[in-house]
Amino acid sequence: MRAPRRSTLAFAAAATLASTGSAYLGARNLLSGQADQARQVIPKSWDVPPRADGVYSPGGGPVERWSRGVPFDVHLMIFGDSTATGYGCTSADEVPGVLVARGLAEESGKRIRLSTKAIVGATSKGLSGQIDAMFVAGPPPDAAVIMIGANDITKPNGIGPSARRVGRAVDRLRASGAAVVVGTCPDFGVITAIPQPLRWVARSRGLRLARAQASAVRAAGGVPVPFSDLLAPHFYQAPELLFSPDMFHPSAAGYELAAKQLLPALYTALGDSVAGTPPEAALKSRTADSASLLSWIGGVSRLWRRSTGVPAPVLGGVPGLVHGGVPDPDVVPAG
Repeated sequence: MRAPRRSTLAFAAAATLASTGSAYLGARNLLSGQADQARQVIPKSWDVPPRADGVYSPGGGPVERWSRGVPFDVHLMIFGDSTATGYGCTSADEVPGVLVARGLAEESGKRIRLSTKAIVGATSKGLSGQIDAMFVAGPPPDAAVIMIGANDITKPNGIGPSARRVGRAVDRLRASGAAVVVGTCPDFGVITAIPQPLRWVARSRGLRLARAQASAVRAAGGVPVPFSDLLAPHFYQAPELLFSPDMFHPSAAGYELAAKQLLPALYTALGDSVAGTPPEAALKSRTADSASLLSWIGGVSRLWRRSTGVPAPVLGGVPGLVHGGVPDPDVVPAG
């Protein structure tokens, strides 16, 4: 009785492994095919983002080219990938770093010097080099904004190592005295140019990375910004406003909406508040305020009608959170 039973168990195990292997190969081939399809639809990053560095003053006005002797009160530095560079923007005024610098100048009444170290196509592996370049160029900044993660998913890089690299970058910046705000990995679920089920896989991995990044950032003394929670519902609700016509790249209004969420976090990191908002309230999700936000976006038609260039900077995520009627794929796969 024992020998036949062992033989039956061995056969069942072999059959299970064989079917699992076939399913794996089939899934891999499907996803590889869809990745090729997405690459044909989504253009490569060839353009050079507008140069936006300089000194921004309260009250608006043109940017002042910085050189030795030009005064400023706060030095803001931008690190990360194409999202941070404002890839695809047609004007420097649309670049997220400029939007943050102008907003910071307006709210604080101070002169803000903006420097950009972000590189199109960068992954978390490139952050250490960007920070090295910062130390070579001169003194560290007073504040830093990092936007990174999408390319760690598309490469792909490991989630744990990618998050730890972001944490180490934040730790180095904090050790230099800088306040640090990090926009975590984008929510790929809003990018309908990526077919299913590849989009579900990418979104699931992206949300996992965003949560790991947020934990690493907090542990290193930085402030993570949960863009998925704050922005994704609006991208689902009004894609025609926040995306360019190809439904992959965001409009300039997408950058501006992201900048409006980065500013409260930056003030929290700097120890201030925004327009009287207590720091602890500045980072709460404002998803319920979609009507006012979307009305505001509708009023800046000169921005959203232009095509800009990077995957929507909608980051982070909370398991089970529903974005515009789309369930979190960690709970239920999106349709």
